[in-house]
Amino acid sequence: MGRKIMTTGSALTPPSGTDRIVILDFGSQTTHLIGRRIREQGIFAEIVAGTAPMEDWIDEGVRGVILSGSPSSIHDEDAPLPDRRIYSRGIPLLGICYGLHVTAHLLGGEISRAETREYGPAPVEVVTNHEITSGVSRRFTSWMSHGDAIRRLPPGAREIATTSHGVTAIVTIPEASFVGLQFHPEVTHSEQGLQILDNFAAGVCQARRQWSVENYLEQLQGELRSQAGDKPILLLISGGVDSSVVAALLLQTFPPEQIHLMYIDTGLMRKDESVEIGAALRKLGARNLYLIDAEERFLSALAGAVDPEKKRHIIGDLFISVQEDEIASRLSGDYLLAQGTLYTDLIESGHGSGGTAKSIKSHHNVASPLVKKKREAGLILEPLAALYKDEVRDLGRLLGLPEEIVGRHPFPGPGLGVRVLGEVTRERCDILREADAIFIRELRKAGLYDAIWQAFAVLLPIQSVGVAGDSRAYGNVVALRAVTSTDGMTADVYGFEPAFLRTVSAAITNGIPQVGRVVYDCSGKPPATIEWE
Repeated sequence: MGRKIMTTGSALTPPSGTDRIVILDFGSQTTHLIGRRIREQGIFAEIVAGTAPMEDWIDEGVRGVILSGSPSSIHDEDAPLPDRRIYSRGIPLLGICYGLHVTAHLLGGEISRAETREYGPAPVEVVTNHEITSGVSRRFTSWMSHGDAIRRLPPGAREIATTSHGVTAIVTIPEASFVGLQFHPEVTHSEQGLQILDNFAAGVCQARRQWSVENYLEQLQGELRSQAGDKPILLLISGGVDSSVVAALLLQTFPPEQIHLMYIDTGLMRKDESVEIGAALRKLGARNLYLIDAEERFLSALAGAVDPEKKRHIIGDLFISVQEDEIASRLSGDYLLAQGTLYTDLIESGHGSGGTAKSIKSHHNVASPLVKKKREAGLILEPLAALYKDEVRDLGRLLGLPEEIVGRHPFPGPGLGVRVLGEVTRERCDILREADAIFIRELRKAGLYDAIWQAFAVLLPIQSVGVAGDSRAYGNVVALRAVTSTDGMTADVYGFEPAFLRTVSAAITNGIPQVGRVVYDCSGKPPATIEWE
């Protein structure tokens, strides 16, 4: 049997005899994106801590190893290091950014700190033929994100490609079965990146294409039954794609009376969402369905809070507290809490496999103290924690969920609490609800909704001067956000026609008297995140 994935999410065990690529995680925010890209090609990828001893993960199913990037520098006193035995094992190795630096350092090369961090696109030219660049253009644009660079190559190393500035972009060290990339092929900004990763996994490593969501579903259901037994399972429904897919999964895996679905209306939901969610859950066949009106509790707890992290923790803690208060009268004894946690939730909250990932923002289903306590007690099921959003959608379709649920844009767990910037009040939530509903309505009318990964409105904590009739007035400012993405780890701004934005702006300012100005957010991810808070 294969080994279990070493992440903070659900275990993921490949079926017996499955070829796989092991990814050594040194804390990069895109480590799991590497795994996603490999799995996208039908090859199983397993992520383990970068410093883990080789015997913890090596067996006959491992066809190759990828060393990830890292927020660390090889010059740091506590720089994470791989088990050096991997370099003499004869297994194909691929180092990405830090993975290249640490390998070059350990094998006798010299790494220097760059005067300025190189971040963004960089042209690359292939100068020597190698299997890693098979089918790749001789010139392509890569995506760099590093503060170190190779000053002197290790003995026996050869350059495969360089940047236009003469910096080593791809290098091979034949004696160690190693290929290193200075850039990040896993991000969509790198042209030919997917081809390079597939060249490594399927070409250099000759791993077979044996991974699919269909295979994973059967395996996942077996693992869930083993973990839960006959204990009651409670799922908190947010109304988004993730919790809806988990609800369908649980209802198709366990007897319906074992599953308890609770929807907590925090007062931070989108327009008409509570009514729609109740109807959708009943269609799923839910028998134990609890719809809780907790708007007053949440708005009271958020009064005066303006710091984004504080708001997230207030919402996350109260979410669990309300759940515990409500469930006490409905369930007795131990029960399991199921969540729709994804890979991206864990990584952005700083929960890398190696324990070295930097936190971008805390997710209420990851970083809340109460959630941590339950996770430590082993009372949480996170069946989607090995998947990305696009894989979750595929799983939902496989489970028979309708496209209007599966294709719905992501919605954050804290809801409008992180889209109303500054203090959260009922009045400000109502303004944002209307603005957001108008934006989504116009997207659907224009046939653009399904072309966009995520679109929403944000209420800014400022007012702007304007004209109402013949009078000078101050109105609220609404920002619109729309991005394209495949997995949420990176995102590009959607390029609306100016006429469409003018139409949406007019509809919002004419329909909501409290709004005097509408702006469009044109920042990609990175450097921004998709949500504003």
